[in-house]
Amino acid sequence: MIKINGELVTAAGKSVAAYLAEAGYDSRAVAVEYNEVILPKADYEATILADGDVVEIVCFMGGGR
Repeated sequence: MIKINGELVTAAGKSVAAYLAEAGYDSRAVAVEYNEVILPKADYEATILADGDVVEIVCFMGGGR
């Protein structure tokens, strides 16, 4: 199991890019912390999730004045 945003998820063997797409995230509008390190967007496709990984996904929000 992989912990994503505090929840245990079955996603082992998927790339970060594949998980983001499957979960409905726009990869252009998120930042991903992978095992306590910010993951460069260029690495989303090549980074394969494995049991025990911890991932935090943060979405960018527009707004303000």
